[in-house]
Amino acid sequence: MSIQTIAVLGAGTMGNGIAHVAALGGYQVLLQDVVEEAHRRALATIESNLRKGVERGKLTDADARAALERVRTTADLERCGREADLVIEAVPERIELKLQVYATLDRAAPAHTIFASNTSALSITEMAAATRRPRRFIGMHFFNPVHVMKLVEVVRGLETDDATLGATVEVAQRMGKETVEVRESPGFVTSRINALIGNEAFRMLQEGVASARDIDKALKLGLNHPMGPFEMADLVGLDTRLSILRYLHQTLGDAYRPNLLLEQMVKAGRLGKKVGRGVYDYPEAAPRS
Repeated sequence: MSIQTIAVLGAGTMGNGIAHVAALGGYQVLLQDVVEEAHRRALATIESNLRKGVERGKLTDADARAALERVRTTADLERCGREADLVIEAVPERIELKLQVYATLDRAAPAHTIFASNTSALSITEMAAATRRPRRFIGMHFFNPVHVMKLVEVVRGLETDDATLGATVEVAQRMGKETVEVRESPGFVTSRINALIGNEAFRMLQEGVASARDIDKALKLGLNHPMGPFEMADLVGLDTRLSILRYLHQTLGDAYRPNLLLEQMVKAGRLGKKVGRGVYDYPEAAPRS
């Protein structure tokens, strides 16, 4: 199964990172989004991160320029289906939206095209069932920032075949990633554990056990976590974390009931670094009016 062209759906934080590592892996990349400004921001981010790689001696200037030239943008979802050998979906974590995207793609894509979702918790099998290719449907769960983090969880749905698994692992390795194979289960491995840690951290903050900064500091220095749970939540997005917890609560039970303080922060618009305020404030990242 030869993969030459990869389409990445969604040009946000995860999408532009996946496009970055796919292009560095030598693939032709179609980066799709319905918002033209998202294309501009994504290309600027990819170029900036490639330049930093050159400055740090991790890439040659020629490799960085070649990678950037391999990335094309489009608003046309059906074009992605027609032209790509592998489609990696990185749209918001709403199952209804994902199912609509896959229904459109499935009509346009040739039989050999593999569909992969970057979902961090939702059912690969449920999404695959909305298509005519459940054997060629798989999960590729990347981590933020994609161009730095080494892991990809490769998630097998109920009907994912061995050829699809093998091709997906090969793609991830060409992107410079390590993989773990996961049998589909709500939250896979990392999201399931991380959701519990993050939810408990919010409960301790609500109860006044310690400040957010001290809870983060305790886990970094005492448990050797590279990032505290509130720093992680702000990076991922509190709305995304809440969406994952709601799904895990629904599928796995009361241990994953979202904390009230997290619910309140999302209602208040404190969604994390992407909007300039979450658990912490990020004035340099606040959207300009």
